[in-house]
Amino acid sequence: MLTISQLADYVGVTVRAVRHYHQRGLLAEPERDASGYRRYGAKAVVDLVRIKTLADAGVPLARIEQLLAAGPEEFGVAVAELDRALAQKMKELKQHRRKIAELVAGERLFLPAGVADYLEDMRAVGLSDRTVELERDGWIMLLISYPDQALEWLAQKRAGLADEEFQKLYLAFDRALDWDPDDPRLADLVEEIIAYFVRERPDDDLPLLSDLVDQSPNLSTVLEAHMVNYSPSWERLNVLILQRMEELRRAGQA
Repeated sequence: MLTISQLADYVGVTVRAVRHYHQRGLLAEPERDASGYRRYGAKAVVDLVRIKTLADAGVPLARIEQLLAAGPEEFGVAVAELDRALAQKMKELKQHRRKIAELVAGERLFLPAGVADYLEDMRAVGLSDRTVELERDGWIMLLISYPDQALEWLAQKRAGLADEEFQKLYLAFDRALDWDPDDPRLADLVEEIIAYFVRERPDDDLPLLSDLVDQSPNLSTVLEAHMVNYSPSWERLNVLILQRMEELRRAGQA
């Protein structure tokens, strides 16, 4: 016969846990011997192992009490259900571990691989972290609002960034972020941007952001708020580009 300490040590629980199981009615409390000590037999070991195993699996004590009182067939069915629940929990935990591991990947956690690669290309070209961050935030909003179109725009942006001349323009655009909205250099940058797109698309109509905005009113709000809040000089540059393209369009139609 075992003392309560021997029983607890053998099963791997504390004496306090054994007493708690007595109080909850999960483990039968044996009679005391002549010395006033409880003495436990083999059945107590088996019952305590079953209790501990179920408790370690996350089964509530009230449910454990029901299972211990069940017949062999009912107990087997219940254990099989618990096993399936644990398997699903393990699957979820593996997914959580993968997500936690992906945190070190930074942007790849919440952006498609193509967009994350594009942002890395931007850094490699020499664009500032603030401009990369602005693009990143813009892509998040575009991917949510316009998932299909965003991937098409991404292909165009990546192709453009591979062009060394476009890289120079983008770097100039990046530097202009802190310029005063009335800085005369903005007008020169507008001409460089327009000249580039005219060379790249000589047979097409000049691309107007307003055309895209007319088709997607929500996009107008997103782009405007994003640009105005981040850089007044970029907002001014955008206005000047639109005005200049409209001038060239009207001149071409005259």
